[in-house]
Amino acid sequence: MKKPELLAPAGDLQKLKTALAFGADAVYFGLPDFSLRVRINNFTWQDIKAGVDYAHKLNKKAYITLNIFAHNDHLKKVKSHILKLKEIKPDALFVSDPGFIALIKEIWPEANISLSTQANCTNWLSARSYFKQGVKRVILGRELSLKEVAEIKTKVPKLEIETFVHGALCMAYSGRCFLSKQILGRDANLGDCVQPCRWEYEIKPIGHEGSFILGEEANGSYILNSQDLCLIKRIPEMIRAKIDAFKIEGRAKSVYYLANVVGAYRQAIDLYFSKMERNDLKKKLNFLYKELETKLNHRSYSEGFMFKAGKTAQNLNNENSVPGWEFCGQVINSKKSNNSQGISYVSAIKVHNSLKIGDKIEIIRPGYNIEKITLKKMRDYKSQKNLEEAHGGGGGQIVLIQTKEELEPFSVLRRKL
Repeated sequence: MKKPELLAPAGDLQKLKTALAFGADAVYFGLPDFSLRVRINNFTWQDIKAGVDYAHKLNKKAYITLNIFAHNDHLKKVKSHILKLKEIKPDALFVSDPGFIALIKEIWPEANISLSTQANCTNWLSARSYFKQGVKRVILGRELSLKEVAEIKTKVPKLEIETFVHGALCMAYSGRCFLSKQILGRDANLGDCVQPCRWEYEIKPIGHEGSFILGEEANGSYILNSQDLCLIKRIPEMIRAKIDAFKIEGRAKSVYYLANVVGAYRQAIDLYFSKMERNDLKKKLNFLYKELETKLNHRSYSEGFMFKAGKTAQNLNNENSVPGWEFCGQVINSKKSNNSQGISYVSAIKVHNSLKIGDKIEIIRPGYNIEKITLKKMRDYKSQKNLEEAHGGGGGQIVLIQTKEELEPFSVLRRKL
């Protein structure tokens, strides 16, 4: 049985490199103009090329998003956009607009096209129709059950199937929401969603009887706030359904999120194919779930529609998980150091939030290997002076710490609060 591809989001080049270091087989990203992430998206054309080249050097894949619902104004520059991508040669383009699909086939016939989840593909007849149009992969709507996903794969076996396994859910159908545009004039379908579905509201009567207005208030109600998706305990069932790619949501998330989520799902997939005894695998998957549940911020986890068809995953009580750990740094490099106590390693750490002498630290390394230390000594990278504490403001202070083992670049640190 073929391993499913693990696909991770990238909001900038550092996030892209972190995701690949922690085991992603592919990353997806794009320019703000044609991507469904406008506000938190730092990619330029130079970055796009650098990201694609970086992934290819690691024999991994890079996918570019062109998944907005285009208006007439977008058509003026999309052709030049596609021509530039043709030169850069990403492995596939994520597209939701039928006009874009036709234009890509005209300009770049050899391009691999993946149908974005925004296109609402939720049945095998629709999937087969897109396949006949030249679409290589369909990213199915998150409203489907595993049974429905498996049937689509059976009916259209040559079509690649991609499904989400982790990240934010949307209370609108496949993310086709108008709340953001209605309230603040920022269009979610053009990548500028401000997530008003997460806000707290109070219903107030206005005007004549039966007329109401929703206003964001301190003591209101959460009427659309969805839980987050987490299917890590269901990886065996999803692999057996012959899904080709597992997708993680979160281009706006931090490198800490990527290291933990990508690392955990990488380990989960690899453990399944290691053919370990079923009860041992179950224990491992429960451990990984607990890690994601207790050491990351999230809006409480659910399995979405995948295993409870027809049931929504609303977080009406705003159950935000606040972990007892804080992201505090990322490894830049690690070098051998000879001292009176023998050979050790000195690692350069870019600080996020804060680090203090005496902190209980967990270092999450690629492969989702977790090393525990107590921070006993720390020096400033530039001045070499000993420090009692360091902070991440102003772009992040760089410090040096001593470790028994070499730490791989992109490893992340968290401290016990």
